[in-house]
Amino acid sequence: MRFHSKSVEEHAEVPLADDGRWEQLVNHWQHRSPHTTTNGTNRCYVLSVLRPDDGDVEQGRLAEILGLVDAQGDLVVGSEAYVLYDPDARTLIRKGVALRIAERARASEANMLVVDAELTPSQTRNLEESIGLPICDREAVILNVFERNASTRRARAQVEIAHLEYLRPRIRGIGLNMDQQMGGSNKARGPGETASELLARQLDGRLSELRRRLDRLKHSDASARKRRTHCSRVVLVGYTNAGKTSLMNALTGADLSARNRPFETLEATSRCLSRHGGDILLSDSVGFIRRLPERLFASFESTLAEVTEASLLLLVADITDPEVAEHLRTTREVLKRLGADDLPRLVVFNKADRLRDARTTGDLRALALGDDHVVLTARSVEAVSELRGQILQRVRGRCAVRKLFVPYCRADLNRDVYAKCRVLQAEATDQGMQLVVEGDPHVIDALALRTTEAR
Repeated sequence: MRFHSKSVEEHAEVPLADDGRWEQLVNHWQHRSPHTTTNGTNRCYVLSVLRPDDGDVEQGRLAEILGLVDAQGDLVVGSEAYVLYDPDARTLIRKGVALRIAERARASEANMLVVDAELTPSQTRNLEESIGLPICDREAVILNVFERNASTRRARAQVEIAHLEYLRPRIRGIGLNMDQQMGGSNKARGPGETASELLARQLDGRLSELRRRLDRLKHSDASARKRRTHCSRVVLVGYTNAGKTSLMNALTGADLSARNRPFETLEATSRCLSRHGGDILLSDSVGFIRRLPERLFASFESTLAEVTEASLLLLVADITDPEVAEHLRTTREVLKRLGADDLPRLVVFNKADRLRDARTTGDLRALALGDDHVVLTARSVEAVSELRGQILQRVRGRCAVRKLFVPYCRADLNRDVYAKCRVLQAEATDQGMQLVVEGDPHVIDALALRTTEAR
């Protein structure tokens, strides 16, 4: 959903919301824009906004936003980086600088300026009025990419919630007729709702509906995870486009989409890693990115819940990326926000076959920050097989094997044992079931305490 501030005169035929169908308005703004070309692709001039303390990351930051603009389906006709020393509260970028950038954008025949920064609604409106070009900020670009890649019901609901929350404070000035409708009875007519108020009310209703739908999906997902609690979980995490899905395909023999595009994976997907018994599951997760919009993080919190239940985290990083240290730092920050920063982890430096200059052991150890690490390419069968063996050894090495006695009268306890552990042996006695179980030590200790109390 690409919403840009435009004058009322440009949109004389904007549909009103009187019939209660907000989708009509949304579709109007998606498909009827004078700033798009005949094939629906915008010609974008990209501005990467850097802070003075960003150092020598100009090319990496610019390459990232260019990749995101390409992933949202638009054409890049020009780009530049700008170091922002003195932010303007009204427009972020000073008017004189913005006008010079707009001149270069028009010379490139661009019809949109993409700003790699998070702009407030008022800053977007003020900047558009100053330069005469529609603005798309960093958050809008990421939302557009998420929307293109969302394929499941849950992912679509999550992205739509984030999109509508982004739109909600930007309703003012999107070109709707702001004249008030008359309301009240014949004897007491007063000012009614403006078109923007009607739209806001309908968006709020749609958001409530989507949140209820997402809550139902969360309960369903929680039930599914509960049924799999006897399995150990290994989760792939890392910066977007680090090669997590390619590695998952290599480790499990899956055939998931692994195109070289940002946020190709939005839904947590699990496959069996162990060849016998199915006791270890490998899960892919949505890629991380620096300055991930807060509303997207909140929407995808249920998807990222898979991470917090892992027995082992594989931090996948593209060893060829010049900003690999920044990517690992971003990944660790997201894990900390999720409360998963203390879980066991293994750093996997991927795409080693594309590395021009070999990294020293000291460099890799510094990047891994003390965590164990491996260097490989997902295309190497031998390296992937070796990594699989290392994962299985690490996960199964943490498992404990214990004997538990469950009385027949404690069906609830028997159910929890089978749900949370792998039952290796079961023997019926006069008083109950004698079980030999395998699982995480803290889980088995808690079950053992309950079985002792049940006697």
